Amino acid sequence: MGEGVFVGGGGEGYGEKQVLDLGYANRHGLIAGATGTGKTVTLQILAEGFSKAGVPVFLSDVKGDLSGLAEPGSAAFKLHEAFTSRAETIGFSDYTYEGFPVTFWDLFGDQGHPVRTTVAEMGPLLISRMLELTEAQEGIVNIAFRVADEEGLPLLDLKDLQALLVWVGQNREALSLRYGNIAVQSVGAIQRRLLVLDNQGGTRLFGEPALMLADLMRLREGGRGQINILAADKLMAAPRLYATFLLWLLSELFEELPEVGDPEKPRLVFFFDEAHLLFEDAPKALIEKVEQVARLIRSKGVGVYFITQNPDDVPEDILGQLGNRVQHALRAFTARDRKALRMAAETYRENPRFDIESAIREVGVGEAVTSMLEKKGVPGVAERTLIRPPSSRLGPISPEARRAVLNASDLGLKYDKAVDRASAYEMLTARAERAAAEAEAEERQAEEAAPARRDYSAGRRYTGPRVGRSSARSVRRPSKGDSIGGALAQAVVKELKGTTGRRIVRGILGGLFKGR
Repeated sequence: MGEGVFVGGGGEGYGEKQVLDLGYANRHGLIAGATGTGKTVTLQILAEGFSKAGVPVFLSDVKGDLSGLAEPGSAAFKLHEAFTSRAETIGFSDYTYEGFPVTFWDLFGDQGHPVRTTVAEMGPLLISRMLELTEAQEGIVNIAFRVADEEGLPLLDLKDLQALLVWVGQNREALSLRYGNIAVQSVGAIQRRLLVLDNQGGTRLFGEPALMLADLMRLREGGRGQINILAADKLMAAPRLYATFLLWLLSELFEELPEVGDPEKPRLVFFFDEAHLLFEDAPKALIEKVEQVARLIRSKGVGVYFITQNPDDVPEDILGQLGNRVQHALRAFTARDRKALRMAAETYRENPRFDIESAIREVGVGEAVTSMLEKKGVPGVAERTLIRPPSSRLGPISPEARRAVLNASDLGLKYDKAVDRASAYEMLTARAERAAAEAEAEERQAEEAAPARRDYSAGRRYTGPRVGRSSARSVRRPSKGDSIGGALAQAVVKELKGTTGRRIVRGILGGLFKGR
């Protein structure tokens, strides 16, 4: 249908054909509308169009419906006649059924290749956001990351961060003099948040092998862009984890990709479904970060498309950067709904043929008010549009078909098996064990070096302890070094017998014995 992604067209009472120009596809976009109005199908047909144009796509499958992109549609489908009729009405003359090159991903590793990153790559800001920490708690996380850098302790998985926080808590007095107050209560609160994240399955997100961005940006058979589908139906049970992961991925694209200016077509298109989760109760620093990424990432050749129920869910500064828009129906049941509807209508370029506010309220399922960027990036006039039917299967594929796609993927050998190499947890544990052994050796040497004492009452040498009041006077007063070694040895024994075991031991002893 020409240079671009064919979105839809018109019949009687509708506007002209709507095509998303590939040259402006990296200027971002918005797909909005109430539940059940067709947002998922719009997302599906845009993914198809970008893939056919040789543009890789990353999207999250919140409802489990988008796996159908891997298989062609069928004439046996109950909506076949409606689809072919719609295609004829809007002038979609080359409409056919076809599947697309899909790679499945899953943070939990159940419905796709595991997606992993490291704690260090996620960074303290996003870790704090994921855990919903207070400002004071976020400060302690920043201290932990600084200590990890200075001590050469790789933070790869959650147990690395948990162990380092134990070490920070046990050495808080020394660290507080350098970095500021560290309250043991705050450290405990962070540990409890990490436990909740672990119970939600978040521990699977952190580790190695970490995801390489190049594996999301591949071209497949026939030069088609790979469609990366993240299984998010289970992930939505932990919405903060979902939003933080996608924001991390977006930030990685921004930081790693080189500048390309305004390419003929995007290098990758990123769809952020349930976008309101990204901005709900988000701190100002995080919203500013998202705004910065949205403003600058287009020069890296990445287009970002937010999918949400109401445009009002997206902050105004970010909403102003979303040039390509597909607005499905909005329902106005309350005063807030009516205000949001009016504001949504005001963001479109007026069309004298119809009232935009009324059109947004009245369009049916599979219809939308659309506006695509035109030459020089000027917003197009708003049009009432019939969204084109999908070429791939509408709805999910069978578990057997999904498994066949996974088995045929060459990425399984790279990502399916986790690797647990030596990192902060193992390094601190080894350091604590060495410290415990040294403390025990020092204690033993001190005992062996103590001069033998005589028991004059019996006329023979006596090397054992004396019972009674005199025993306190007969024992050699330990030197300063013996006191430190003995105290540390006692601490080791105590912690090894405690509830947290060796993990806490290394927190107590790691820093004190590093210089030995």
